[in-house]
Amino acid sequence: MAFSMMQLFLLGALGPRLIDRLGVTETELGLTTTVGFGTAAVLSPLGGRIVDRAGPRRSLVALLVLSAAALGLVAAAPGVGLLLAAVALGGVPQALANPATNKAILAAVPAARRGAVTGTKQSGVQLGAFAAGLPLATAAGLVGWRGAVGTAAGAALLAALWAWRSLPADLDPPVDRASADRASAGVNGRSGAGPWPGRAGERAAVPGGSGRSGGSGPVGGSGPVGGSGPVGGSWRSGGSGTSGGSLPFGGPVVWLAGFSLFLGAGIASVNTYLVLFGVQRLGMGTAVAGALIAVLGVAGIAGRVGWSRAAVPGRAEWLPGGLAVGAVGAAALLVAAPYAEPLVWAGAVAVGVFAVSGNAVSMVLVMQRSAPGRAGRDSARVAAGFFAGFALGPPLFGRLAESGRYGTGWGLVAAEFALAGAVALTWAAGDRRKRKGGAAR
Repeated sequence: MAFSMMQLFLLGALGPRLIDRLGVTETELGLTTTVGFGTAAVLSPLGGRIVDRAGPRRSLVALLVLSAAALGLVAAAPGVGLLLAAVALGGVPQALANPATNKAILAAVPAARRGAVTGTKQSGVQLGAFAAGLPLATAAGLVGWRGAVGTAAGAALLAALWAWRSLPADLDPPVDRASADRASAGVNGRSGAGPWPGRAGERAAVPGGSGRSGGSGPVGGSGPVGGSGPVGGSWRSGGSGTSGGSLPFGGPVVWLAGFSLFLGAGIASVNTYLVLFGVQRLGMGTAVAGALIAVLGVAGIAGRVGWSRAAVPGRAEWLPGGLAVGAVGAAALLVAAPYAEPLVWAGAVAVGVFAVSGNAVSMVLVMQRSAPGRAGRDSARVAAGFFAGFALGPPLFGRLAESGRYGTGWGLVAAEFALAGAVALTWAAGDRRKRKGGAAR
């Protein structure tokens, strides 16, 4: 997760150096985020299907190799053209990251621990922010920005080697006739035991269906993914669902994708322009301003782990809206920062604790509501909304930053967080009404 988003944080932390030494403008800096996450948004649905078919190990190794390649191209970029091509390539691992890691958790982690593990996993993104904002930004002062980005590329390759050697082998999809015959006779073509421990927990028992996920029939496994009835079946919207079917318009995945769209627009603007704001508007040194991203990253790690642990069914549905409201307050602190510089540090912490944590909680909801075998695709759909927001937010902010209107830019971020909160709270209220109606029947 850290490497999948590393280029975003590096471009933000190194933004002042890129403007001075590569000749990019503030608007072009925002365009790098748009290209990378626009690519990720377009590819996310396909990425989810690839992960469901290829398995988590292959997908994670591919993610890390592609991250290394993208970072290497960023380090070698002579100008804006190759820089944009590099961040477009970096959109591919972003599209794979949430489906692959969620699939691995469902395969290997007991149901009772999935919320906590998902929060820790999601905090990996903020670990990338910390790495970009402190050690790599510091390294840029010693070996240049190209050397710092090249160091990150080398680390991604080492992580790919570790993943290939350490993770359990993936299960291949059944291709032989005997397996198909056993499946059609109601016999599980695979026992569920295999190289990934707990694989049967992700491919919950589906009586009368095949051993592969997404078969027909009522869901009979245990835990948030494989529970009985509408809770553990497909995504629920208050009524009973069917496993493996298409999600109805207005179902949780649509609302979570909408929430993620507005949340991502605000977060991306903060990640891309917070350091530049510190240098240009507050008069900070480049290294000190880079530490803002590191502080945001540390706060995001704590927030994602803590809020994900708190996201138990019945409470999890309300957390995204509440966190978005807190994020509005964080943006307000940034608006006020030119009048009291310490507020920029408080704002960075608050963005990490509230805004950044909202994405982790939405992924916990995916884990709780997704039907067996559909976690990759459902994660990808929600992630696509998040990535689309990342693509849309920075260009709007960039035009304001280029004219020095940072206050208006942070006001725009506050409005984006407010819209995210409105979407999330509207869904949570409707979901509660539908569940109460279902219980009354």
